[in-house]
Amino acid sequence: MRLIGGEEHKSNEQPENENESNNEQEEFTLGLGLPHQSTRLVVGYALTSKKTKSFLQPKLENLARNKGIVFVAIDQSRPLSDQGPFDVILHKLFGKQWRQILEDYREKYPEVTVLDPPSAIKHVSNRQSMLQDVTNINLCDCHGKVGVPKQLVITEDPLSIPDAVTKAGLVLPLVSKPLIVDGSAKSHQLSLAYDQLSLSKLDPPLVLQEFVNHGGVVFKVYIVGEAIKVVRRFSLPDINKLELLNNAGVFRFPRVSCAAASADDADLDPGVAELPPRPLLEKLSRELRQRLGLQLFNIDMIREHGTRDHFYVIDINYFPGYGKMPEYEHVFTDFLLSLMEKKYKDYPGNK
Repeated sequence: MRLIGGEEHKSNEQPENENESNNEQEEFTLGLGLPHQSTRLVVGYALTSKKTKSFLQPKLENLARNKGIVFVAIDQSRPLSDQGPFDVILHKLFGKQWRQILEDYREKYPEVTVLDPPSAIKHVSNRQSMLQDVTNINLCDCHGKVGVPKQLVITEDPLSIPDAVTKAGLVLPLVSKPLIVDGSAKSHQLSLAYDQLSLSKLDPPLVLQEFVNHGGVVFKVYIVGEAIKVVRRFSLPDINKLELLNNAGVFRFPRVSCAAASADDADLDPGVAELPPRPLLEKLSRELRQRLGLQLFNIDMIREHGTRDHFYVIDINYFPGYGKMPEYEHVFTDFLLSLMEKKYKDYPGNK
């Protein structure tokens, strides 16, 4: 049985015996301000097979089950409105057709929480608009400064890139990133251009970012609602002037930060390893949640080498690899339950 808007929706599932029924009722009783009512939080998910495997790990499913949360796969071959009912829809699929399906569903069933709205995800799927909100945030009195590396968008004609870079005043070396993030491996393939002539070998549409020396460490700031978790990952090493003079061409590399590149247990210089100040992260994440309209994302953040409090946001990712985040199963289940607590607390019949 599931409660939505105070009304009961019966499930097709039948317990094998009476004892199981009683145990299940106790197991799924949540503190949602609904005394003596048995509730079960139903989360429909639409993810790629790779994402499903990395996110829906046994430790998450087992903990969720114990807390009364059930994950149900959405069948993409059937109309979404014929499935459910759902309390929450969790998704990371791309394409106009899927976005339209979700928008239509949200309009028809506004009581269902969709994580996250397609329009908000679209904003961070384009690296031209992805970081705009970061530059508008006032983070004074937060023990640090946060900016965005100087960048330039190139949409066509690779031969025009050298002149465009000169006019924009960008300083080599430059990191090249695909303009559109669509969930594919290609959208995370980066290149490093050392000299002016090699810039014409790049493949637009793309974004060029000035490379900032950062001690070879990137901070992955995972955000799940109000919860924040930070991990260190190895990144590209610093580049000195001699290396810049002695290197030429474009060097392509896959996604820099991955689970195998964890730097949390490495013997690092304290000035490199020190995490960004907590007040800074809290205000930055709160502002970005409000401005982006997202609940599930992470920030790739670096500290300018040689400074203690000057940081740059270099990427924002929707619904990142939470399976790599320490204790993600506890953070995520608590977040889902908090959504329902707020929903039932705000319901007119419970005020």
